[in-house]
Amino acid sequence: MERIVGGKYKLGRKIGSGSFGEIFLATHVDTFEILAVKIENNKTKHPQLFYEAKLYNILQGGSGIPSIKWSGIDGEDNILVMDLLGPSLEDLFVYCGRKFSLKTVLMLADQMVTRIEYVHSKGFLHRDIKPDNFLMGLGRKANQVYIIDFGLAKRYRDSTTNRHIPYRENKNLTGTARYASCNTHLGIEQSRRDDLESLGYVLLYFLRGSLPWQGLKAATKKQKYDKICEKKLSTPIEVLCKSHPVEFASYFHYCHSLTFDQRPDYGFLKRLFRELFSREGYEFDYIFDWTILKYQQAQKSKTQPHLSPVPGEGNSRATPMDVDKYQGNHASSAEVTERMRLGNPGSPAIRMQFKSPKGRNLNSENPLERNIASNTELPSTSYSPAGASKQKASKAVLPAESTNFSRGNVDKIGPSSSWISSLHRVSSSNCCPVDLVMIFMMHLGRFECSMDMDFPSFLYGCKFILKSVKITTNSWVDS
Repeated sequence: MERIVGGKYKLGRKIGSGSFGEIFLATHVDTFEILAVKIENNKTKHPQLFYEAKLYNILQGGSGIPSIKWSGIDGEDNILVMDLLGPSLEDLFVYCGRKFSLKTVLMLADQMVTRIEYVHSKGFLHRDIKPDNFLMGLGRKANQVYIIDFGLAKRYRDSTTNRHIPYRENKNLTGTARYASCNTHLGIEQSRRDDLESLGYVLLYFLRGSLPWQGLKAATKKQKYDKICEKKLSTPIEVLCKSHPVEFASYFHYCHSLTFDQRPDYGFLKRLFRELFSREGYEFDYIFDWTILKYQQAQKSKTQPHLSPVPGEGNSRATPMDVDKYQGNHASSAEVTERMRLGNPGSPAIRMQFKSPKGRNLNSENPLERNIASNTELPSTSYSPAGASKQKASKAVLPAESTNFSRGNVDKIGPSSSWISSLHRVSSSNCCPVDLVMIFMMHLGRFECSMDMDFPSFLYGCKFILKSVKITTNSWVDS
């Protein structure tokens, strides 16, 4: 018998589980919106679902915060109904071969600092900053980063007096050891500076592919934490950030300069990365590494429908997934039908199914590794040694939040949709620009009801059609 919770959410299949309970897909009986439902037995020893729901409600309205549809008690269960989101950054990191380009890291960093700033502005620390707790949206929000999982969050200032929590020591480690700040390892009460330091380790993890304290062996969890602490404290920032832009070392030096109750200058940190982004000549076009990889794989599947499995795919195993890391809006059938858990078996999460290739030469003329700086001197900040500036011919377009949807220089890669191919064919034949518009509008009508043109392809098409119309109009008039 089908179960309906909250009077209007019909439960579907189980898609995950965790220490708190189980997660199901659900459909709103009136609107047919697809949602995620977290269910926790109210007799559990340490219930946390209502605490998490309380924090989500406090944070509602912020960019990149999942929307809570309903929370309450249904029979013997605590229920939390929320948005369904896309894959976590950890999923996408694995999908892209366990390394992100500098451009992708900087585009993510801009949003991630903003998310942490918003949580802090509401008086809370997250205390578990890691790739699994940042998810991408779905559909038209596919380029937006969401922050999730507030089970370990803590208020750092009184809501009425605004008084900061007192400095304390001998605290147990809270969070994930790999990304925990040095002060957290030393037992010092966490504050805003620690969330930001953890984010720094996440960004270096994306750039480097791993952190020096990964893979350490120990007999007990405490011994492992001690080894991680020792390795982390003994690794100089300059060594950790070696071969990467000096801005990352400056980021860590700034975090370490903050006092316990000092408010971080979030604007400074975002400017630090935005100026680097600009000097590199990037365009804030929301073309991430996985966007390009997805286009390439879709193109291959259309030209070679009987491709053998991608190398490395066999190492993944399909399992139920944990919505603890996966909530969000209107999931498309292509993105939700098949999901799988990737890596990190100790941290179950809802996952999309991805093919995880061993090689990831996304552009033979412009591989991702081109963004990894050599050991030459780089532009300096107030927190690092002075260096020579790199000059770039083009200036980057930076986002207000997520308003610039231009598609950048991707003509050599491009989407794989058939309608894009039509535009390319027609534009190369010196036809009237009106023909281009007609083809575009014909396929535009299918946007809302077909996955043939997803939102990134739609945006790419907008830019391509304008560019093509300009070119063909000039040649048409000249002829």
